[in-house]
Amino acid sequence: MDAEAFAAVHSDEWDELDRLLRSRRLTGAQADRLVLLYQRTATHLSQVRSSGGDPAVAAHLSRLVARARTRIAGAREPAWRDLVRFTTTSFPAALWRVRWWTAGAAAFTLLVGAATALWIVRDPAVLASLGTPEELRQYVESDFAGYYSADPAAAFSARVWTNNAWIAAQCVIFGISGFWVPWVLFQNAVGIGQAAGLMISYGQGPLFFGLILPHGLLELTSVFVAAGAGLKLFWALVDPGPRPRTRALAEEGRALVTVALGLVVVLALSGAVEGFVTPSGLPTWARIGIGALALAAFLTYGGVLGRRAARAGETGDVREEQREDVQPVSG
Repeated sequence: MDAEAFAAVHSDEWDELDRLLRSRRLTGAQADRLVLLYQRTATHLSQVRSSGGDPAVAAHLSRLVARARTRIAGAREPAWRDLVRFTTTSFPAALWRVRWWTAGAAAFTLLVGAATALWIVRDPAVLASLGTPEELRQYVESDFAGYYSADPAAAFSARVWTNNAWIAAQCVIFGISGFWVPWVLFQNAVGIGQAAGLMISYGQGPLFFGLILPHGLLELTSVFVAAGAGLKLFWALVDPGPRPRTRALAEEGRALVTVALGLVVVLALSGAVEGFVTPSGLPTWARIGIGALALAAFLTYGGVLGRRAARAGETGDVREEQREDVQPVSG
């Protein structure tokens, strides 16, 4: 198909349909014309898709057909229903599908972090290479704990949320590369391991865990989820299974966006815990308990609702009627 010639022949009808859709009131003749143009445009869309035509033209026609269908069939579902579906079905299903990738990211981070901390604790030369004795002592006795209370809680919470959202975004955006996610996880793990090794070496291990665990449980889990989703997208490129590679990437990419949107809220919650709970005067057991409860709630949410949604065939993708037409495949 000659996409330019096809568009030139039918663009007047598409423009007319667009104008009718923008009209708030239609006469009887205009309503009939709208239905006719909707049917013709739907046929044009099918022709473009079946011939492998210009994706931009297909996208434009798809939007026109969807708007016309909504105008003819009636008002679309209220926005709150989309929000409820996202919260109870799409996001949990996406979490469930990346659970093993998430577990792998967590195991990798914990292994690298623990190895780094152990290396620092057991080798004085490594500890000395991190700074002068005065610098290290200031970090242990002042800077580490002061980090959580240097700014007002609200401002600190917002800054933490922005930083963590950026780390998660890197995993989402560059996950398809295959190497960026392990690199980000490695850097993050080494940083945590260095802080742990320094604090433990100076006998401040309880302080370290007392400050890092309240928010870190949920915060790091969110990063692991983002990393797992990014790695799953990469694996769809490597091994798409019975699906065409482009279809696999499209489906996993849309589910990845679902994960990214959901994690915005989860990271905001972890940022609030870090800004208000971690530096608070609550006992250590209470602060860690709050962090553990937040993590337990998130895992229960993803496990219970996610498993139920997955059994119902949900993947975290958009609704079926919003997806592109696909050719059936076996397997």
